[in-house]
Amino acid sequence: MDQRSRRVAKAYGNEAFLNSPDARPLRILAEYLEPAIRFSRYRVEDTIVFMGSARLVSREQAERELNDVERFGGDLEKAKVRLEMSRYYEAAKDLAKRLTDWSKDLGGEARRFVVCTGGGPGIMEAANHGASQAKGINVGLTISIPAEEFDNPYVTRELSFHFHYFFMRKFWFAYLAKAVIVFPGGFGTLDELFELLTLLQTRKMRKHLPVVLFGSRYWDEIINFHALSRYGMIDSKDSSLLFRTESVQEAYAFITSELQRYGLQEHGASL
Repeated sequence: MDQRSRRVAKAYGNEAFLNSPDARPLRILAEYLEPAIRFSRYRVEDTIVFMGSARLVSREQAERELNDVERFGGDLEKAKVRLEMSRYYEAAKDLAKRLTDWSKDLGGEARRFVVCTGGGPGIMEAANHGASQAKGINVGLTISIPAEEFDNPYVTRELSFHFHYFFMRKFWFAYLAKAVIVFPGGFGTLDELFELLTLLQTRKMRKHLPVVLFGSRYWDEIINFHALSRYGMIDSKDSSLLFRTESVQEAYAFITSELQRYGLQEHGASL
C-alpha cells in the first residue's frame, strides 16, 4: 500500500462528506441515535416538558431592570411589562421543583417524569433551575441558532443535547413526554404547541398527554380557541385537549392526578 492510499480518509471520518448535503440522512439519524443511547444509559423514559419564552426573566432581574430605567431613563412601559411577566418565570421554577419532588417520591429504578425543556434561557431556565433545586436530573434539548448564551447552567450535564434540526428536537419533546406545560411564549412556543395539538387531534399520538396552558389571561388574548370552534375549524371537543390555569397549585394537582391515572401505566416512550 503506497503513502497516498494510506492518507485517504474512510467515509465515516471524512468531515467534508459528513457535513455535505449528501450526508444529511446520516446527520438526521445521528440526532435520533445519540440521544436515544444517552436516555437509555441514564434511564430516562418519561418526561414533563416545559415550554415557553426564552425572553422572560426572573423577578429579581426584572426589578433590577425597572430600577435602572427609573434612575437612568429608558423604556418604562417595557420594563413594567417585563416585571409583570416575570411571574411566569417564578411559576415555572416553582412548578418544576414541586413536580420533581413528587416524582422522586415515586421510587423505582427508572427516573420517572423528568423535567425537560428546550435548554435555553427564560421559562426553560426557570424549569431546569426548579428541578435542580429539588436535586433532580433534568433534560435540555437545545437548538443551534445564532443567539448568544442560549444554554442555561441548570441542565444536567449528561442530559444536555444540541440539535441542528428543529424537527428532531421536537421529536424528542413529543416522544418521551407524559405531560406538557406551555407558558407564555412567541413563535417557537406556538409552533411547538400546535404541533402537539395536531398530533393529539389526529390521533397520531395515541398516548394520553395532558397539556396545560399556563397563563389564562395571556393565552385567551393570544389564541381565540372559541373562534376556531365557532367557525368550524376545530370541533368543540378539541378544546378538551387543553387545561388552562393561572395557578401553580392547580397545575400541579392536575398534572400529578393525570400522571397517577395514566402516566404510571404508560411506561416508556411512545407516540
